[in-house]
Amino acid sequence: MSNTKSLSNRRAQRTRAKLARASTVRPRLSVFRSSKHIYAQVIDDSRGVTVAAASSLEEPLKSKTGANTEAAAQVGKLLAERAKEAGITDVVFDRGGYIYHGRIKALADGAREGGLNF
Repeated sequence: MSNTKSLSNRRAQRTRAKLARASTVRPRLSVFRSSKHIYAQVIDDSRGVTVAAASSLEEPLKSKTGANTEAAAQVGKLLAERAKEAGITDVVFDRGGYIYHGRIKALADGAREGGLNF
């Protein structure tokens, strides 16, 4: 494993360890950011299942690119709608080792606008 990848994994695990200590009751909103798209899912770690998911690859959001803040905000709103349909309003935000800036921040703001609390 390359040094860059191992350092990225360490940052993600450090973030998840802090979340696990903070809350075991609320599900986790996990984010993955690639160079072209952004993906988010709400995971119930106690059961090990994904409750809701959204990405910039889906038909209602598919545009020229999923690699901008507008697309990330739309993914956050769509994820919030799906989570509310599943009966979830409170989550813990897992940024996955990414800096809380740009697309990650836009997704979080979109999820908050959609009605998720974190």
